[in-house]
Amino acid sequence: MANSSAAPIMLELVDEDGTTIGTAEKLSAHVPPGRLHRAFSVFLFDEEGRLLLQRRALGKYHSPGVWSNTCCGHPYPEEPPFAAAARRVGEELGVAPSLMGEAGTVRYNHPDPESGLVEQEFNHLFVGLVRGPLRPDPEEVAETVFVTPEELEKRHAEDTFSTWFMTVLDAARPAIRELTGDAAGW
Repeated sequence: MANSSAAPIMLELVDEDGTTIGTAEKLSAHVPPGRLHRAFSVFLFDEEGRLLLQRRALGKYHSPGVWSNTCCGHPYPEEPPFAAAARRVGEELGVAPSLMGEAGTVRYNHPDPESGLVEQEFNHLFVGLVRGPLRPDPEEVAETVFVTPEELEKRHAEDTFSTWFMTVLDAARPAIRELTGDAAGW
């Protein structure tokens, strides 16, 4: 449970090239029109080439209860995005990623109609494998599921996903195909 006297969570503000230009408190960076900040998105797969999705916990202030990629978040100021991504996978899912590697970056601006907040992000993408049992933190993750490309297509048509999901998935596809092999259909 969050301590109301805890220090605010700070994010790195960046320019269009991803160069750090300052910091801002997390929530204030997401208030319309949003401030461009550093973020990361992780896509982890099991040994069968299925993608691990998570449904965000209902108590989250931003995009609660929607499906999204394995893990996403924001590095602390001066924290390398790779280190932040590995840290958050552990914190949210209770497991360490295996063979996680960089998959490029993508910049986007996605307003969230439900919360009224804005995702104005310079997002570092990572792909990798996950082995071992998941131990999701219920404060962060409502549920998890591994999906094939066909199962993802069906789920995406029927369920609500984060506003950024397709943008980050499409940007990560070349690295995903390299990791899983073209035969997997990603």
